Amino acid sequence: MSGHMPSVTPFMPSESLSIVLYDIRDNILLAQAFAVRLDFQTFKESRLHFYAVTRALEIISEASRHLPEEVRERHPHLPWRDIRDVGNFYRHQYDNVAESYVWSTVHDHLPRLLTAVVAEITRLGDA
Repeated sequence: MSGHMPSVTPFMPSESLSIVLYDIRDNILLAQAFAVRLDFQTFKESRLHFYAVTRALEIISEASRHLPEEVRERHPHLPWRDIRDVGNFYRHQYDNVAESYVWSTVHDHLPRLLTAVVAEITRLGDA
């Protein structure tokens, strides 16, 4: 080994923002798709669906940490701190994560976040 590190092309700020926005959008759509044909009782009883949705929410949370302040400021109606912090809750309090909380997040909160993220993607001209 020569110790040579492969060259990495740095992302331009708009490119990295685009990647973050698409990560959030794609994982919102995945979480919704994982739960769309289920009623709450079926979701609650399906470890597969619960874990899949929870993982998508963790990724959304982590990606949201990389959003610049001006994006969050354009959408002050969203609880950005909660969005960022919930991933830690899922990872560290995994035994206390209630199916009802995850279900509510997917059905009651993700649609508003998706609307904001799609607006930001459109703003970048990537839609």
